[in-house]
Amino acid sequence: MKTITSRDNPLYKDLKHLAGSSQARRKAGQTLLDGVHLCQSYLQLRGAPLHCIVAEGALANPEVADIVMQCESAHAHATAMPDALYNALSQVEHGVGLMFLIATPVLDAPGVLTASAVLLDNLQDPGNVGSILRSAAAAGITQVYCSSGTAFCWSPKVLRAAMGAHFVVDIHENVDLAELVKACAIPVLATSGYATERLYDVDLARPVAWLLGHEGQGVAHDLLALATHQVVIPHLGQIESLNVAACAAVCFFEQLRQIQSN
Repeated sequence: MKTITSRDNPLYKDLKHLAGSSQARRKAGQTLLDGVHLCQSYLQLRGAPLHCIVAEGALANPEVADIVMQCESAHAHATAMPDALYNALSQVEHGVGLMFLIATPVLDAPGVLTASAVLLDNLQDPGNVGSILRSAAAAGITQVYCSSGTAFCWSPKVLRAAMGAHFVVDIHENVDLAELVKACAIPVLATSGYATERLYDVDLARPVAWLLGHEGQGVAHDLLALATHQVVIPHLGQIESLNVAACAAVCFFEQLRQIQSN
């Protein structure tokens, strides 16, 4: 294992740039996974990272030591650094001191949708995007398509909120959702607080594409017009609407309930 002791180290400078800049992550095609859970999930589902970075104080942690050993056994680069240097990289308060540098997947352009999928139109809150990815993965939906205005899925906040869903879901970014919807071979269901068709009255025991929109404005009007169905989740009380991540979870698991009931 190599050791970094200076902020002037070239690798450290690269890591610091990636840690603090979404633009740098997009340009490099790389991102950082922070914490034992994400790193363990990546090892189990995707294999060795490009680089394993560990705080010297974390090496006494058995879970961290085991992950570092697995990385070294797989011939992945591993580097230790003083806790102060590591903490300047990490965006996790009171984190465990373990980080992976990974390449973000490059996927082929989307084709015609035939399996259930999630389409995210201009969702800007990283926590919402991550929660939706997590719910989709839990419901068995493995395809996600994001418009150019949607939060970068490989940002640290989205990664933390998704809790490993990134490694079981195929995520396509900067997608022209209108063209995707036009060519769709399955029903497209757009959620809208102004819709009259209830979610629970739609046949969901089949593949569908879920179209979810911006936290404030919802799905763009041009996309709404292309959807096969516009659906609403009935609710009581004086709250105008559900949070988009909560709405997504209700939709995904109502589909799963119908599929399992057949």
